[in-house]
Amino acid sequence: MARAARSVGVLGSGVVGQTLADGFLARGYRVMRGSRDPAKLADWRRAAGANAATGNFEETAAFGEVAVLAVKGTAALQAVRLCGAALDGKVVLDTTNPIADAPPVHGVLQFFVGTSDSLLEQLQKQAPKVRFVKAFSCVGHPLMVNPDFGGSTPTMFICGNDAAAKARTTEILTEFGWETEDMGAIEAARAIEPLCMLWCIPGLSQNRWSHAFKLLKR
Repeated sequence: MARAARSVGVLGSGVVGQTLADGFLARGYRVMRGSRDPAKLADWRRAAGANAATGNFEETAAFGEVAVLAVKGTAALQAVRLCGAALDGKVVLDTTNPIADAPPVHGVLQFFVGTSDSLLEQLQKQAPKVRFVKAFSCVGHPLMVNPDFGGSTPTMFICGNDAAAKARTTEILTEFGWETEDMGAIEAARAIEPLCMLWCIPGLSQNRWSHAFKLLKR
């Protein structure tokens, strides 16, 4: 399938994938959502309009100029494997976090990586030709598109090894209503991914989910 400008393949059938897919559609992108079972996305496709499509992981990876990885962290490596070589050379926004299949402890999520590793690094090692950028990983899905904080623009932290991929990611984040802070190379994901833990503590302990991070500078 020929790739077109302003087209995105969103890998994942959950709420994060739907939120971001709808956000891209609202901005005039063509969007394909991918699942191991594309049939379960049929209702979304019918409601989403003429610029929406569905497919399997490999078909979705081959679609468009950018891809978004929006699956559970425990499924991320397998999802990328299912894409085969279709992601090679492509900018991939990695929204995932290494959340373990274990309950939170006093409101703190458990991760399946340690402090000297990250899920982003594992993905990059598995697929070295993919231009991964960590993004959309430190906020809940209801706030990913058009975050409204009364005129204060929240900060999305990104990292990755490809400068051009991070520049494209920054353009997308700006379209979606964010300011972007580039934290550098891929190892910075060791600090960015745990922001998910911090973001979730008020929600898990106090049922407060309407917040985002802001980096103040002078």
